[in-house]
Amino acid sequence: MRVCVTGAASHLAHALLPALCARPEVETVIGLDLRPTGFVHPKLTHYIADLRAPHHHWLAGCDALVHLAFVVLRGHMPAHTMRAINVEATQRLFETAARMGIARLVHLSSAAVYGHGENLTEDAPLSPLPGFLYAAHKAMLEAWFEDCLPQAVRLRPHAILGPCCQPLLRTLLRLPLGVALAKSSPRLQCVHEQDVVAAILAVLFAPGDVRGPYNLAAPGYFTLDDLGRRLRLPPPVARGLLYTAWRLTGFGGEPDWVAGLSHSLTLDCSRARLQLAWQPRHDVRATLAAIMAP
Repeated sequence: MRVCVTGAASHLAHALLPALCARPEVETVIGLDLRPTGFVHPKLTHYIADLRAPHHHWLAGCDALVHLAFVVLRGHMPAHTMRAINVEATQRLFETAARMGIARLVHLSSAAVYGHGENLTEDAPLSPLPGFLYAAHKAMLEAWFEDCLPQAVRLRPHAILGPCCQPLLRTLLRLPLGVALAKSSPRLQCVHEQDVVAAILAVLFAPGDVRGPYNLAAPGYFTLDDLGRRLRLPPPVARGLLYTAWRLTGFGGEPDWVAGLSHSLTLDCSRARLQLAWQPRHDVRATLAAIMAP
């Protein structure tokens, strides 16, 4: 099997590439990113590439496409540039892959497309938080895939944690500051990066036809109270601080994602378990404990 992985220098790719190259069924991995991967393997060929450029020569001869490339935290990047990369370049990439007859098309979406809700299945309405461009772009692509490429697989992981995870998530989880909520603390989830890797591999090597969306989350849930914050800030104050940091330094991306901490977001992952035989090895408590350890 010849697999093309976009976002080959991303946080999740640091966990995926070694697992992918270790599979005997995989002969070649083509990695695409604007930065070096930091991972070296005889099976891996890496190209410094901008996904807004034509894709034909990278995809030639590939049996599968795994799309991880996405702008999550845009810093001071203009919103139209972020959309051009996240939405328009993704659409062209998958259109090209489909025309070239690539059989396995895998897009890493996000649980952020739901906005909020409890025990959500994949047919729940998509309602990303207003002002959270990352989630809005993921939701736009979900609608496009449904209409134009329903055969593509869209994995919807909750917050991905682990040794290679997004540093912002690690920083926020370890801060002594928290958000003070008037109501009981909402239920939230996460998923370990190795369990997301396992889901991607399950899709690539599934014996039958798999398509459409799949929720991914670790068993159990946590609340903000479980994090034991010593200082709680009212949501408007927390958002104001993040907004100031973002405008001055680009840190954290748009602060509107903070609204998600005021609402529960938990997923029903039955479809992944039944159709992909996906069984997460890490529960919520163990995943959080590992990321918060000194």
